[in-house]
Amino acid sequence: MSQKLDGKTALVTGGSRGIGAAIARRLAADGAKVAITYTKGADAAASLVKAIEGAGGKAIAIQADATNPKAVQAAVEKTVSALGKLDVLVNNAGTAIPKTFEETTLEELDQVINLNIRGVFVTTQAALKQMNNNGRIISIGSCVGERMMTPGLVPYSATKAAIRMFTQGLAREVGDRGITVNNVQPGPIDTDLNPASGDWATPQKAATALNRYGKVEEVAALVAFVASPEAAYITGANLTVDGGTNA
Repeated sequence: MSQKLDGKTALVTGGSRGIGAAIARRLAADGAKVAITYTKGADAAASLVKAIEGAGGKAIAIQADATNPKAVQAAVEKTVSALGKLDVLVNNAGTAIPKTFEETTLEELDQVINLNIRGVFVTTQAALKQMNNNGRIISIGSCVGERMMTPGLVPYSATKAAIRMFTQGLAREVGDRGITVNNVQPGPIDTDLNPASGDWATPQKAATALNRYGKVEEVAALVAFVASPEAAYITGANLTVDGGTNA
C-alpha cells in the first residue's frame, strides 16, 4: 500500500519524547524517513529510532541543542547527508517554565525565548537552504499563542504568538517554491511536561470544550496531514488542536 509520505524525508526537532516523538512515529508510519534531534535523553532517542526501524521505517537521532545555531545547522546537514534530502521540517523543540511573570528570572526568560523563538528561526533558516521545492515547514505553536487563559505562562504565550506571525510572514516569502509554512497549535496535551494528572491540569481541562486532555497522537495526526501532498494549498495557517479551548 502506498503511503502519503513515501519518498519524503523529515526532521523533527526535540523529537525524543512527548509530542515530538509522536510526530516522528506518525511521519515514519506514513512512509517518511525521519531524523530527530534531542538535547538530553539519548536513551529515549535511541529507543524511538529502534521502534521506528522495528516497524520497518528509517530513522536517525542527532544530538543538537536547539538554542545552539552551529549544532542546529550541523543537524540539518547531517539529516541531508544521512537521508539524502529534506522535505519536511517540524519545529517542535520548545519549553515552558510555569510561574508568575514577576517571579520569572532573566535566565528563565532567556531560556524560553532562545528555544521557542530563536531556535525556530535558526533551524528554519538552515532547513530552507537545503529544502526541496514543495517542502513543508510546520511549527508547533500553542493555543495560548492566540488566546491566553492560563496564568503562569506569560513569556511562553508571547513566544508562541511570535511563532504565529513568523509562520504567516514566512509563508509569503517561500510560496513561489511551493513550500508551505504552517503553525499547529496544541491545547493541553498529556505529556511529561504537562501531565493530565498534574497540578496545572484542572484549570486547563476545565477550559476545553471536550473536558479532557488531548493525546500526543492527536497532534501528530494533524502534523502528518499538513505534511502530506493533500495539504499543498494550506499555508500561512494557524491550525488549532485544543479540544475547543479557544472556542
